[in-house]
Amino acid sequence: MRHAKRINHLGRTSSHRKAMLANMASSLIMKKRIYTTLAKAKALRTVVEPLITKSKSDSTHSRRTVFSFLQDKTAVTELFREVSTKVGQRPGGYTRILKTGNRMGDNAEMCMIELVDYNENMLGITKESKAKAKTTRRGSKTKTKKEEVVAKTEKTEKPVAEKKETTKKPKAKKEETENTSTETPE
Repeated sequence: MRHAKRINHLGRTSSHRKAMLANMASSLIMKKRIYTTLAKAKALRTVVEPLITKSKSDSTHSRRTVFSFLQDKTAVTELFREVSTKVGQRPGGYTRILKTGNRMGDNAEMCMIELVDYNENMLGITKESKAKAKTTRRGSKTKTKKEEVVAKTEKTEKPVAEKKETTKKPKAKKEETENTSTETPE
């Protein structure tokens, strides 16, 4: 039975597990996305989300509480300056776990854990595509009208001049080839 077994020990001692999760949490805060196993990502999520919630209230006490776990000054400043301002309106659920398949060597389930508000691909697709589509459509319509007028005037002038030149050149070449062919055998 699994009664009261709420923590995944991850096959490590308590000190090793705390140090590993602190390192992974600071890496996630600094890089915004890390690749790891699914079990470690789920354990990391239970650690990181309360830290991000604490960072919403920027006080000396909350900074010291977060630093006591992370033990990384740059990660704490990154968390309180940039991450907390970006996730200030979100009421929780700051991380996203995306499964990426199994690892080759031991077939462990791998995943990517990321901060939700920093995935620009998922957030910016609709905004960028609409803006790009509008500008290209407007620009192409005005260009095509001008190009059609220019193309029509060029088509009427160029073929007449090219036909006269092309008709003269082949006749001259044929006469030269006939003269050289008749002169060579004699």
